[in-house]
Amino acid sequence: MPARIGDLLRDLSGRGDELLAQLVADQIAIAADGTRLAAALARGELAASTARQRAAEIEHAGDDGRARLVQRLRRSVTSPVDREDLFRLSRSVDDVLDAVRDFIREADLFGLTALPACPPVLDALARGLAGLAEAVLRLPRDPVEAAELALRAKKQGLRTEYQHALSRLLDQPLTADVLKATLLLHRLDAAGTHLAAAADALADGVMKRFQ
Repeated sequence: MPARIGDLLRDLSGRGDELLAQLVADQIAIAADGTRLAAALARGELAASTARQRAAEIEHAGDDGRARLVQRLRRSVTSPVDREDLFRLSRSVDDVLDAVRDFIREADLFGLTALPACPPVLDALARGLAGLAEAVLRLPRDPVEAAELALRAKKQGLRTEYQHALSRLLDQPLTADVLKATLLLHRLDAAGTHLAAAADALADGVMKRFQ
């Protein structure tokens, strides 16, 4: 059977939508790997130089995962939501990983060995990514519930944790290390913004389908 016919039959059976959802979920899992790596660095469990090296490997895996999704989107006849929204979702997940990569890279450049203000923010980011992955996998079978799960995923307290961490930092004497830690916290806040954008892309795509 020619490949294009096989793709068409798979898409019409609904399996194509499930494959696309799985590819996005795989991409989210890679971003979660980067988040766990950053948390280990922030807790002082891993040297910044080692974390930076591993982050480069995770970033490469993320690029490969996004490329597989884009390639599959080009070949698919159907998709669980509009291609534009699925592409926007994938791009925002990639932006989350980029922000976490920058956090790790700059922690190494700044020479910081531990960042006690950051783990609660990273934990909230990890919860949000887990919720987003669940929403994406639910998308082909129950898009309305998937949208609800996505919107819930962006309400995991990341902005609140960021604000509390920033407040605690700025209560300390203003040293160079405090300034560096503040800049790194901003990277995590940016990751949260990208996570929210990913959740909104999924919810927007579902809303378009039911208009």
